[in-house]
Amino acid sequence: MAEDEYRFSANGELHCPYGRCDGSGWILNEENDGVVECECRQQRLARARVSGINSVIPKKFRGVSFDRPPVTDMDPNAVQTVRDWIGHLGNNLDQGRGLWLMGDTGTGKTTLAMLVSKEALKQNRTVAIYSMPSLLTRIRATYGAEAGEESYAEFFERLCEVDLLHIDDLGAEKQTEWVLEQLYSLINERYEREKSIVVTTNLTQDQLEQQIGPRTVSRLVEMCGESMIPMFGEDARHKPQLRDL
Repeated sequence: MAEDEYRFSANGELHCPYGRCDGSGWILNEENDGVVECECRQQRLARARVSGINSVIPKKFRGVSFDRPPVTDMDPNAVQTVRDWIGHLGNNLDQGRGLWLMGDTGTGKTTLAMLVSKEALKQNRTVAIYSMPSLLTRIRATYGAEAGEESYAEFFERLCEVDLLHIDDLGAEKQTEWVLEQLYSLINERYEREKSIVVTTNLTQDQLEQQIGPRTVSRLVEMCGESMIPMFGEDARHKPQLRDL
């Protein structure tokens, strides 16, 4: 169920998307005058815990589909692997399985990753979407947080708790000790919590180890397992009909 299926009444009260409770998250048990939890309550609590992270699909990718270009013009093996992963999305997220798309610029890695994030949001899962440079910028911003603003610890916890963390252009950041520390801490924490991640990178596994460290890459390898998808070839952005990769 998509997030926009939640409905508000005229006075601003939230209605249950399943039509089971009165919007409170609890269902009256008429047999014993008790209450039972509605399934909408846990979904709302999960969204509240990760509010403040970027879960918005960029405008360029909102209309992408498996059934039309540019996806229909991509490597069919890569597309099928992503299809299969999405076909078991719920189980993959519950088990903390990830997806790793690596290869040349303009081969469709970001587009396929966005399809994963779109489906996760459609299934009412929590998602955080960042390019690696923008994520690091957001983390740095927490260092100057004033009273009442989100702290580093709070933001880090949201990144660790979200159902799916989507990182684009991993390895594009300038290598520093601080960057290496942030990446390892984040990926290791999600690895230990068995939380899923989808990453795209222009680097091979060996190159990525040199850029972000073998410990971090080792955890990504274990998280993504067989879902490490190579996408090498011509930059399709140079073709007018495929500029949305």
